[in-house]
Amino acid sequence: MLDSFAEKLSTVFRRLSGQGRLSEKNIQDALRELRYVLLESDVNFDVVKSFINDVRQKALGEEVMKSLTPTEQFFKIVKDSLVELMGGSAEPLRAGGKKPDVFLLCGIQGAGKTTTCAKLALHLQKKGRRMLLAPLDVKRPAAVDQLRILADANGLPFFFPEGCETPVEIARRAQAEAVGTDVDILILDTAGRMHVDDEMMEEARAVSAAVSPVETLLVLDGMTGQDAVNIAKAFEAAVGVTGYILTKMDGDARGGAALSIRYVTGKHIKFIGTGEKVDMLEQFHADRFINRILGMGDLVSLIEKVEETIDMEEARKLERKLMRDEFNLEDFIQQIRQVRRMGAITNILGMIPGLGALAKNVPMDMAEKQMKRVEAMVLSMTMKERRNPDIINSSRKKRIAGGSGTTIQEINQLLKQFKWMQKMMKQLKHGRFPSVPVGKILG
Repeated sequence: MLDSFAEKLSTVFRRLSGQGRLSEKNIQDALRELRYVLLESDVNFDVVKSFINDVRQKALGEEVMKSLTPTEQFFKIVKDSLVELMGGSAEPLRAGGKKPDVFLLCGIQGAGKTTTCAKLALHLQKKGRRMLLAPLDVKRPAAVDQLRILADANGLPFFFPEGCETPVEIARRAQAEAVGTDVDILILDTAGRMHVDDEMMEEARAVSAAVSPVETLLVLDGMTGQDAVNIAKAFEAAVGVTGYILTKMDGDARGGAALSIRYVTGKHIKFIGTGEKVDMLEQFHADRFINRILGMGDLVSLIEKVEETIDMEEARKLERKLMRDEFNLEDFIQQIRQVRRMGAITNILGMIPGLGALAKNVPMDMAEKQMKRVEAMVLSMTMKERRNPDIINSSRKKRIAGGSGTTIQEINQLLKQFKWMQKMMKQLKHGRFPSVPVGKILG
């Protein structure tokens, strides 16, 4: 995410690292470059001015000038200031005094608001909350059907009272339905427009007055740039936004919205969308976000994702197999499926310290296709072949290649990688920790 911004920041730090000890002059030069990077990334001008002044005061202090590693200290100041700029600690969703908590999602058309409603509902449902989704857009063609399809596809409860003509009436009926069915959270998908207009704002105000939401979340396209700030101000004045969800943060957006919104509005970013799939929504942690941008990884989020995705009983079974040297291709395919459930491989790589740059060089669709090809090859094997790959001879390879739509060379490569993996597992079992070539991991 924000790859070009990250690369430009890296350039600033690289130039500074060649200066030896820091002086007032080279700090000022670095700050000038940093200002250009932020402005080119479409960060709000007032935000840039305040940020640069903050970094300057800290960087020109005695702590940096007397530091044995001044460049690293300057890097830390910039990093900490970016985290502070974006809100510091994560802001949890609010909870009301009685059920259901009503979350009102608003935004202009095209920001991904309806998909985000489903993403948020799925995210909270995985945490054990009972959800209900209701669409309030009765004007946009197929708006109701869009949310219904997303809800059905992901096992999310959906409600839309036929015959209701106004968003306020639908919202009240949905709230009554949520009370009657013991729902924890009701998510309301309001109507969007191509631009901010009085009709949309009045509609959102009326719905808000009718159901008293505990959260009014504005969904913003992360690629919007400075215009996102103007949209946020308009909604803040009209309906009192309590937080933001930034979408499309998996692209190489200039990042103006992400870096400006907290400072300008005083309200936190609560979630970010990291992909098109419905399970690609993350709670926003400013420190983790900045660590990923700067290529420092995000092991905490990776561990949380593993805990959410991995079946711990299956993990224990696998551990026992590894200890008995019984790991086979059947287990291998199960691990591939577990990894795929965690999301895009590039996002996972970006969470591992030191592999952020590698993630940028692995096209998302290519990595996904490769995993599917490996899965197809293993599924084309008999159970006997999966459990004992050593019996796979030339004629078996030909059959497997034909059945999976791959080549014999690819079958050979898979078997070679699997043998290498088995060898590595044995070394780990006996307490030896071999170096792991990244190329081998990715195939």
